[in-house]
This record gives sequence, C-alpha cells and structure tokens, in this order.
Amino acid sequence: MLSSDMERFIEEDVGVWDDSSAWVPETDVCAAVIAREDCIISGLAEAVQILQHFGLSAVPLFDDGEFVPKDSQVMSIQGSARAVLQSERLALNILARMSGISTLTRQCVLAAGGRARIAATRKTTPGFRFFEKKAVFLGGGDTHRFNLSDAVLIKDNHIKICGLEECLRRAKERASFTRKIEVEVESQEEMLAAAEGGADIIMFDNMSPQTVADAVRLLSEKGLREGIILEASGGISPENVGEYSACGVDVLSLGALTRNARWIDLSLEIST
Repeated sequence: MLSSDMERFIEEDVGVWDDSSAWVPETDVCAAVIAREDCIISGLAEAVQILQHFGLSAVPLFDDGEFVPKDSQVMSIQGSARAVLQSERLALNILARMSGISTLTRQCVLAAGGRARIAATRKTTPGFRFFEKKAVFLGGGDTHRFNLSDAVLIKDNHIKICGLEECLRRAKERASFTRKIEVEVESQEEMLAAAEGGADIIMFDNMSPQTVADAVRLLSEKGLREGIILEASGGISPENVGEYSACGVDVLSLGALTRNARWIDLSLEIST
C-alpha cells in the first residue's frame, strides 16, 4: 500500500494524462538502475514502492545506507516498458536526492573521526523532510529534531523577547519532563547562564573552533561540563568538520547536510 507521500509524488509527476509514454507498447522489458559514481545509496525502499505501484518487479541489489561503487547496478527492474518509462524519473529523483544527502553525511561522519556526532537541522525541503532526515540517518548521522514538538530550543530571538533567565523558567514550567531544553548561546556569559540555569543542551552558535574549545574548557573549569550535551552549529561545513570535532563538543549540526548535498548521478538503462 502506498504512503500518502508516494501517492502525492506520483500524482504530481504523472499528471492527469501521460502523453509521453501512453503510446508505448505494453512490451515486457528488463532494466537496471546504475550508480555512475561512488555513493552511499538511500531511497531504495521508496523507489521500490513507486515502481511496484506501476506494476513492476523491482529488486534492490544493495541495502539502504550501503556503500555503492561507481558503475554498480543498484536495482533490477522487470515489467511493462510503458510502466518503466512512467516511473523512471520519479524513482531516480528520490534515489539521487536521498543518496546525495547520505553520501555527504557519511563524509562528515568520517571526517569527525568519532569525536562528535554529526546531526542534521530543520533546514529541509517542506513536504520532503522525512525523507531528507531518513537519508541523514542512513548516512550515519543524527536526525536532530523532526519538528518543534521534539524538544525545546531557546534561540537568540526567544532571548531577545523574554531574556534567557525567563525563557528557561517558562520552558521548565511548561515543557513535559520528557522534553530536553536546549539553549543557543552566542557568548561565554550566555553559556554560563544556560548551564547554571539547568539547560540540558547548550548550542554554540556561529563560533570559531577556537572560541568553542575555550568555552568548553571554561565549563570544565567551573565544574559545569558534566551532564550537559554540547552542540556546535553555524558555519560548520564538510571542510572544517574535523577542526570542530576536536573542540570537545558532543554534537555538530550542519544545515549543509540537506542544503548543500548534490544529487548522485544515477541512471536507468533498459536492456530489453
């Protein structure tokens, strides 16, 4: 059974009438999806769902989240030539987008060397967030919040409106005991206030690696480091992940995982 998301994607892509392939004979063909470059493949489950909706037999040759060498076949397909042509682009689009995110995530995870967890942000495509976050997970990253109800995140604009102390007071008063409270800080003063005020997570926002390292050291010196999750975000890229991961934080969150990931080059070839 198709998920509502897949139904929406198919309706958007096919439209009310397919003038491009409706005239193609109902001949059975064999086809394969081929990776034209090394990648971490993801989106196979979604591609299979789409292809099966069109009556095709689709068999993944790798698992989602697995490394795929260049020129490998990642899926075999059998069935109506017309159905293959109708479903080809949608299946490839989802595979290429999700695999691009998984591949970039894996690169960042390796660059971090196990010193910090790599996480996504909410900088995602409206309507496609679940699949982008899933691709981060399949690449070895952390999905972070899916939506605003997953945790309390006190950001700079919250602080400008209410003040940090009041924000923390209200968050503790109103949020469920199951919700963690995270505070985005821009200075050591805000960091200390958040730690002393009982924040579960402190996020260093747009700070240099040296500034973050100094802040972590100060927390340790004041006996406030233990029990607090430390996160760095803003200005972090695949190029400087290694530098940030050496600062002593627990998490690095990168909007680049979903914002900057390029699509992986995949193609569908019919072999008849």
